Amino acid sequence: MADKLKVDGDELEKFMEKLKNSRDSLKGLRKALSDASTNGLGTDDLDAACEAFQDDWKYGTEQIGEQTEDLAKIIGKSKDSYREVDASLEECLRAKGKRRT
Repeated sequence: MADKLKVDGDELEKFMEKLKNSRDSLKGLRKALSDASTNGLGTDDLDAACEAFQDDWKYGTEQIGEQTEDLAKIIGKSKDSYREVDASLEECLRAKGKRRT
């Protein structure tokens, strides 16, 4: 079973960085969209619909950004835990091996 469980700490680190970059990209996108005006696009109904969409988009991307940040933190803790368990296991196996000799 041990041969089926493999955790690559470096890959987890890369994944965390990608999540953080995604969060930052969403923040940049929200800022760019917040500066865009929805007035004068067409009819009053279209302007209102565009404004409602922009509000919904802002809320949604904020939520995605927060959840992405939370996920990156969880992955970081998992990565640290895996490394800690791996080091402890290695230490125990070495100690057991020394007792046999």
